[in-house]
Amino acid sequence: MANSRIEWTDSTWNPVTGCTKVSPGCAHCYAERMAKRLQAMGQPSYANGFQVALQEHALNLPLAWKNPQMIFVNSMSDLFHENVPTDYIKKVFGVMRQADWHIFQVLTKRADRLEEISAKLSWPDNVWMGVSVENAAYRKRIDSLRVVPAAIRFLSIEPLIGPMGSIDLTGIDWVIVGGESGPGARPMEKSWVSEIQRQCSDSGVPFFFKQWGGVNKKKSGRMLDGKFFDEMPLAAREIVMAV
Repeated sequence: MANSRIEWTDSTWNPVTGCTKVSPGCAHCYAERMAKRLQAMGQPSYANGFQVALQEHALNLPLAWKNPQMIFVNSMSDLFHENVPTDYIKKVFGVMRQADWHIFQVLTKRADRLEEISAKLSWPDNVWMGVSVENAAYRKRIDSLRVVPAAIRFLSIEPLIGPMGSIDLTGIDWVIVGGESGPGARPMEKSWVSEIQRQCSDSGVPFFFKQWGGVNKKKSGRMLDGKFFDEMPLAAREIVMAV
């Protein structure tokens, strides 16, 4: 188990590692930087750096984690990458179904493939499905997510690198927003964040503000208009109470 520094989850699980860039939000990928560091350190799972690799030895790890927790699936990859076979994705979903005391948070930028194969997957209630959307040009990913039969559907609007405009939040249960962090971080305008928060409030959708970002994200903080927004779907409260 890898404890997570990501504010909206508890742990990470990587049955797949490595990825390739598909849109502007990928430009300064933290996972790619991390993979190169781990490769230099001789970590076996990253022997090929950030090339897509199935980590079959990690498949059953969540079954050994007895404390209920929220688990971000593939923080170092994208489960719906074109180089990940559908049969392997089914295996990952099988483990998530078995480990029903956890909540699994799956996130993809490859919404087209998600929509294409979603009917072939078994969707247990403890699997939350999300798509990453970085600006208005990629809102179409939300339409693909909307047809997926997941118990919880969420948006990760991070890194937010441009205004989102009007968002159709029909069928969406949670929205996360955050600025880009690390080397080369692109700026995020307050008005972009405030507009998303307003739309979430008007639609009754929980809103989680992760960070302003920047080169020093800790210094930039994560308050919006003097308050923290840590809203989550009601289902998350059950796991917090169980721990």
